[in-house]
Amino acid sequence: MKIAVFFLLTIGLVASGVAYYTKYLGAEAPPNFRPAVVKRGDLLSTISATGTLEPEEVVDVGAQVVGRIKNLGLDPGDPEHKKTIDYTSVVHQGTVLAQIDDAIYQAQVDQAQASLLRARADLLQMRARLDQAEQEWKRAQLLRPSKAIADTDYDLAKANCDVAVANVAVGEATIKQAESALRLAKTNLDYTVIQSPVEGVIIARRVNIGQTVVSSLNAPSLFLIAKDLSKIQVWASVNEADIGRIRSRPEMPVRFTVDAYPGEVFRGKVSQIRLNATMTQNVVTFTVVVSTDNSDLRLLPYLTANLQFEVEQRRDVLMVPNAALRWRPRPEQIAPDVREATISALANKQGGTQSAVSAKTAAGEKPDTGGKRGKRADKPVEQRQERGWLWVQDENFVRPIDVHIGMTDGSMTEVSSGQLQEGLEVVMGEIRKEARGGGDDTTNPFAPKMPFGRRSSSSSASERGKTPQ
Repeated sequence: MKIAVFFLLTIGLVASGVAYYTKYLGAEAPPNFRPAVVKRGDLLSTISATGTLEPEEVVDVGAQVVGRIKNLGLDPGDPEHKKTIDYTSVVHQGTVLAQIDDAIYQAQVDQAQASLLRARADLLQMRARLDQAEQEWKRAQLLRPSKAIADTDYDLAKANCDVAVANVAVGEATIKQAESALRLAKTNLDYTVIQSPVEGVIIARRVNIGQTVVSSLNAPSLFLIAKDLSKIQVWASVNEADIGRIRSRPEMPVRFTVDAYPGEVFRGKVSQIRLNATMTQNVVTFTVVVSTDNSDLRLLPYLTANLQFEVEQRRDVLMVPNAALRWRPRPEQIAPDVREATISALANKQGGTQSAVSAKTAAGEKPDTGGKRGKRADKPVEQRQERGWLWVQDENFVRPIDVHIGMTDGSMTEVSSGQLQEGLEVVMGEIRKEARGGGDDTTNPFAPKMPFGRRSSSSSASERGKTPQ
């Protein structure tokens, strides 16, 4: 009898403990949803890239002759005419930039002039001999009818006249050759004076006095001149995945910043898309040239620019955080009267079954409701027919709102629906708190584990498929 009573009391105590734990300790607190407000405003879709500022037109001044730099030209901007050409010097067309030692080339000019004088003197001798030969030939012709001259003398007079004519022609050709050699020598002498071919600013000076310039197959670069710094370009490297959207809109507006002027935004437009793509570590990039006005000369060449290509802009539209479109509730969190229809709609859009949807949501995985959602910004607005769901709280449940999804700027997305209005609160996540304690649990690795220990709020949130914003 005592054993039976003890057994019944034990069963009663265990049942009471289980009931108490189920009701008070094991019960989960009502869900605490993270709200997001539907806002109205302007939305701008952009493509980010980095680039370098480059002068619009650069002239590389080189040397065509070999020699030692004798001196540099005078800076036109120096009123005292003492400062030589250097970096940032403003030069004009024809300004002397540098001079190569011309001793050798002057000697070549003198030699060519002497050769020309000799060729002219030789021509005079040849013409005199031609006159003599012509006179002898005339006499031979007069004596031939009377047989007063031998046939051999007659033939010799004729040959001497022909040779004299040919020698004169050779002399005239030699003079032309000497004149050409003189022009070549003078040209090389002129090349010893390096002049600016355009008006601009010296960006780089690559030679010093005493340095030897060696010109072989390639002309050595001595000075780099920017023709007009009031117009500057940005050479941006754009990924191949984004180049199509940039090509679809000619003269796309661009805004960019440089580290030299933090917080200041400069504007330009796309002027050229170069087709010589480059590949770095299997990543293909195209060079996009952006033109911008630099009338105040604040932008300097070769600054690094951070660009934003303005692909699309939507004004006065309803928008929500992207997390609100990604979040999916667990099946038991959906309002009972629309639960079955909503789960079926989710399953049909995913191409799966209701059990698969339930398994994914219960496991905390983000349902794939449209495999192209991540690429919606790649298409114009008129081509997008994407639909999605937003969720509004109804006491301890949520109800779906079917919406059209528009463009995104990376953090906010355009949405439209007859049930949406500005200021409406939608759910973009869930914060779970325990029934007791109301806060996050702290686990001590050295403390003994309780048989009915509570799960930490972080693990609960991860199991519910919470997606951070």
